[in-house]
Amino acid sequence: MTPEGRRFLLNAAAELDLDLSPQAELFGRLLDLLVAGADQVNLTSLRNERDIILKHFVDSLTCLRGGWLDGEWSVLDLGTGAGFPALPLAIVRPELRVTAMDATRKKVEFVGRTARDLGLANVEPLTGRAETLGRQPGRREGYDRVVTRAVAALPILAELALPFLPVGGLLVAQKGALGPEELEAGTRAAAEVGGEVRAVEPFALPVLGDARTLVVVEKVAPTPERYPRREGVPNKQPLFWKAT
Repeated sequence: MTPEGRRFLLNAAAELDLDLSPQAELFGRLLDLLVAGADQVNLTSLRNERDIILKHFVDSLTCLRGGWLDGEWSVLDLGTGAGFPALPLAIVRPELRVTAMDATRKKVEFVGRTARDLGLANVEPLTGRAETLGRQPGRREGYDRVVTRAVAALPILAELALPFLPVGGLLVAQKGALGPEELEAGTRAAAEVGGEVRAVEPFALPVLGDARTLVVVEKVAPTPERYPRREGVPNKQPLFWKAT
């Protein structure tokens, strides 16, 4: 990471009330590994240092807003892709036990290698689909928190994420601008699978000013056994939402 990139990282993180100076070297190594890995695997379309820092690193850490992840929690990153928000979370909050889950094996393998290279013992890579893993003993109701970043519409997220949570657990969903129709459908879907929307917080991404929304759903009742539905169905036929 260049000196300019380090300044971008620290200044943008400061807008989130985070001091990343102790972790700046780790983020620099993560940047190098991501750029190198992207040449072999389709990890990210971003190549510019500033874009990676702001749109991957800092954007990932916006899930820390509101203190919903404060504590020694087990956290599932559902649809981690190249490791976001899992890797930045594991760097900044070593007390979290983060499982980085994705259906694409090559991406999960990259996340596992990167976690080892960075010395992040609190990251578990996991390959699979939420519809299947969400029914497995030890995985179903096996996490205190689920985080998702730009994965799917809110009704789909509710069905895929809430089975992983026990009653009292939280889904912390990182979204872009959130329209009223999606929020209404997501609220109804959450109720169907045992959840209740606790917070909807619009904000602007530091430096860039892009619209973001943090949606927090609490698990208030057990998820009915019929959810999640079989692989592919939640995306093709979202609860209370017309798929596009």
